[in-house]
Amino acid sequence: MKPTTTWILIADGAHARLFANRGPGKGIEAVQGGVIEGDHRSDSELVRGSLGRTFESAGDMRHAIAPRTDPHRELKRDFAGQLADMLDQRLAEKAYDRLVLVAPPKALGDLRAALSEQVKPHVYAELDKDLVKTPTAELPQHLGAVLAV
Repeated sequence: MKPTTTWILIADGAHARLFANRGPGKGIEAVQGGVIEGDHRSDSELVRGSLGRTFESAGDMRHAIAPRTDPHRELKRDFAGQLADMLDQRLAEKAYDRLVLVAPPKALGDLRAALSEQVKPHVYAELDKDLVKTPTAELPQHLGAVLAV
């Protein structure tokens, strides 16, 4: 019987790292191609053209109209969608059996919303922590609460 492969996706709104665990006490290892970077554009690059203008109700002053959505928030949701697509594709390739999601609360919510119906049953655990910049050697002590590494 082949050992259960658990993937650990550690993400935030713009960065992700992917690790594998092949059973209790086996530790974690980086998955090839497992460092994923999202879009890091500035506000001026994200908001194309000028914002709309409106007149003051009294006098001749004008004000910029703020965009209805935060462009950075949209980038973070798009990044979660990209990660979900990758997880869906790799599940179809049988690269993992179980999945542990580790992300700050908002990013974790974005990931949950983006996961396909095929991937959702494979989510073994979730951890709402920001561990993207945590050194690899320190990750097992954070993951011990949800996975026997």
